[in-house]
Formats: sequence, structure tokens, C-alpha cells
Amino acid sequence: MFDYFYGAQAEQFSFYRVPKVLFTKEQFRQLSAEAKILYGIMLDKLDLSVKNKWGDDNGRVYIIYTIEQIMADMNCADQKATKLLDELEKKCGLIERRRQGLGKPNLIFVKNFITGVEGSVATQIQNREKHDSGAVNITTADYPKSRGINTNHNNTENNDINPIRSGCDGDEMDERNDYERYFRESLSIDVLLRENLGEEETILGILDLMVDICCSKRSVIRIAGDDKPLAVVKSRFMKLNAEHIRYVLKCLSENTTRVRNIRQYLLTALYNAPATIRPFYQAWVNNDMATGQF
Repeated sequence: MFDYFYGAQAEQFSFYRVPKVLFTKEQFRQLSAEAKILYGIMLDKLDLSVKNKWGDDNGRVYIIYTIEQIMADMNCADQKATKLLDELEKKCGLIERRRQGLGKPNLIFVKNFITGVEGSVATQIQNREKHDSGAVNITTADYPKSRGINTNHNNTENNDINPIRSGCDGDEMDERNDYERYFRESLSIDVLLRENLGEEETILGILDLMVDICCSKRSVIRIAGDDKPLAVVKSRFMKLNAEHIRYVLKCLSENTTRVRNIRQYLLTALYNAPATIRPFYQAWVNNDMATGQF
């Protein structure tokens, strides 16, 4: 028997996040639900690769995610795992596989789902070859009846989850608009505005701040006195949801000390929100239960 959730108890768990656009945009409807879930798992693996600085000569980060690992995570057979990879690569161009050589696992480059939302998926796939270095070949694997990959097991997580890659050709306003559209949807900004009457300027200011940072041309962002790689900051921001913004608003409303640099305060709170929200609410629930207020 499973118990109910009480208060903010759900915040103590980790979750895979599957982008809403994969379910709401017509161009992704051809993907199976399992392929979308697999893509969400791949996005979750981005952080470790960012921290490990795993990328090619052009700074494009990859993950190593073998067939065996996919079979275990998705609870499926070899052919199914390979079929899901083909869906993500051939149908929508959301990933790109590259061979390393005999006995080595493929490198998987997880593509930014935002960049192709307004444009043509076919164009996205065609552009792959233009951006590839000549040092590696794109893998377009057929799936045989039985398949295994000899791997040096490295559980990685891919890099730059930035929706619009820095250095890409394109109009800067288009880049800003893409980020703003993404954050408005993923953070449920319209819902937050209805819930927090009188806090409109603060909420929209947080949105603008996140868009500004994601569109920054700097390689590092200063947070709480430390220089963080821009890719890592973007990765953190892409993991935020409406609950994190509610948490930041609560922290701001309960703060009694003078804030000299509100931009830095908000930036630090947003960056740390994924790591601090659970212990914050857990301590709150524990306190209420101990004092009989729960």
C-alpha cells in the first residue's frame, strides 16, 4: 500500500524532466512516448558531461549511453532500444550518434530541442552535416536481430543544454524570443502571474534575468563570488520549474537583510534552487510536524 503525499513531500524525490514541447508541438507527434522519455533521460545526463568538459573540438558536448544501459533504464530488449535511438535521430534529429572506432561505444550528441521548434525538422537534420567536423562519421545504424556494444562503461551526462548554442548563426532577437518562449512555458509564467498578484514585476524580472543570462556572450557567469561556466548556469536554469520560482519568491519575501545587489541575489537563488528547495521544504514540514502546526 502506498501512502499519500503531504505538504511538500514530493520535493524530496528526483525526477526525469521531459520537455512539454515534445507533446505539444506537431513536429514531435511522430515520436513514440517511449522515445520522448528516453530523450528526457538523455537530457538528465547533460550535467555530468558539462562538469567533466566532455566535448569535441568545437565545444559540442556528448554523452556516452550504451545500448545495454538504455535496455536497463527503459526495461526493453536490444531491438527496442535501437529503434528508440533511431526514432530520436532519424525522425526528428534530436540526437546524433557518432562512431568512435572498434570496441568503443558511440558518442551521442543530444540536440537542443528549442532550436528547431519554430523551424523545419528536415532542415535541422540536413544541417547536421554542415556542422560536423571531418574527424568523425555520423552513425546511421540498422538494427539487426541481435546486437551488443562492447563498452568501456562511463556513465556520463551531456553538456550544453543551452537552447540556442552560443556562436550559432542567427538573429539575436530570435534567440531571445526562443528562450523567452521556452521559459514562459516551462516555468508556467502565466500561472505564476495569476497566483501572485502584486508580484508581476518581480516574476517578469526573473524571466528577463534568465533570458539575459542564457543569451550572454560571456564564457563565465559570476554567482555568489564564483565564476561558473555559462553552459553550467544554462543547464541549471533549464531544470527549473514553477515550484522553483515560487520557492525563490518565498525566499525573497522572507529575507530581512538588506540586499545591495538584487540581480546577484536572484541569480544566486535561481542557480541554487534545484539543490536547496528540497531541504528547505523538508525542514519546514519537519518543523510544522514537531510544533503540531502540520
